Amino acid sequence: MISGKIEYLSRSERETRLAGTVLGRWARPGDVLALVGELGTGKTCLVQGIALGLDVPASSRVRSPSFVILHTYAGRCPVHHLDLYRIRGPEELEDLDWREVLYGDGVCVIEWADRLGDLLPARRLDVALFHSTEESRWIQIRPSMALEQSRWVDLVGFWEAAKLPGPAPEPG
Repeated sequence: MISGKIEYLSRSERETRLAGTVLGRWARPGDVLALVGELGTGKTCLVQGIALGLDVPASSRVRSPSFVILHTYAGRCPVHHLDLYRIRGPEELEDLDWREVLYGDGVCVIEWADRLGDLLPARRLDVALFHSTEESRWIQIRPSMALEQSRWVDLVGFWEAAKLPGPAPEPG
């Protein structure tokens, strides 16, 4: 069983994007990043950084796909960005090819991931964002129990090498 967490206090949109960039550099095809947090905690901003880390060109203008639920961007692998804010339950995803998105050859980043319920893959990285002050937020990253220990160790290494300000990660 994997344990540990990374906690990061982001003081600006730039720092949130930077944290996302580290996650994107770490991510590889088949990874699922499950984001949760209240409105305005920076989930879409974090996704913008993840996309940059996955070599999605800045000209792609990553933004929240709330009204269409899914955007796919071309990077070093496909980047599937799901925003489930407007759905009430997983049954509303039947029109999407959600299995291909969650289990396909790309990286899947899900905003409001808790709305997937039991459809959420067991092998994933859980990312929670919390308001700290009006301008800052905590980003807490935890491995799911099904994520391989080696992938978690790799992420901790990527995070430490990035020298982001804030508390050191707990390797588990």
